[in-house]
Amino acid sequence: MALSAKGRAAVVLVATLIGVAISANLGAWQLRRAAQKIALQDALESRATLSALTASELPRTAEQVEPQHYRPVHLRGQWLAQRNVFLENRQMNGRVGFYLVTPLQLEGRPEVVLVQRGWVPRDLRDRTLLPPIASPAGTVDVDGHIAPRPSRLYEFAPSTSGLIRQNLDLGEFTLETGLPLAPLSVLQADSPSNAGDGLLRQWPRPAVDVQKHYGYAFQWFALGALMAGLYVWFQLVRPRWKRHART
Repeated sequence: MALSAKGRAAVVLVATLIGVAISANLGAWQLRRAAQKIALQDALESRATLSALTASELPRTAEQVEPQHYRPVHLRGQWLAQRNVFLENRQMNGRVGFYLVTPLQLEGRPEVVLVQRGWVPRDLRDRTLLPPIASPAGTVDVDGHIAPRPSRLYEFAPSTSGLIRQNLDLGEFTLETGLPLAPLSVLQADSPSNAGDGLLRQWPRPAVDVQKHYGYAFQWFALGALMAGLYVWFQLVRPRWKRHART
């Protein structure tokens, strides 16, 4: 049964109102996401100004780690260089190379912390040629900050062993090595104790990327405004204009 003119007008009005409401809600959601990320950025910057944690103050569970991300730390221990891992396809300053990850046996404690010590360039002819990296024996001081676990990149086939790997999973590495790994990693900072070790430590700041949320919000609000504008034109302005033109 065909709808009357009033019925069709009512359907168009309801559809327009629903579309505008959905677009407005999605735009507002994007603005809330931007606000959340700004708050996260502020929290990270605030943590970076706090005093450095020592080994005894490190978080002990995965739930306790995230609220401490980017908190400064000062650790003492011994490098377990025999367990070095080079994570490949990592970039720093636009160049491709490796992140060197070395377990640090904490002084006077059973825990071992994975330290992302720095970046080295890749040999363009042979990716398996790794530069020699100094790992001093004995007790070393490590300054840095708590960070998420080493970033995970896409890989066609998992490489769970060997000196060069695409990714490093803490659970699998714990089973492989038998080390009592703490549920966190540390990004090492430059200091007099590691000067001249051949590693670059210009770590990127955590990206919150709020601009994309503002862009998406603008698109949703613009879509809602477009639907409202089309409704006003085709359902209100144009019919009246036609009636006026006939008289």
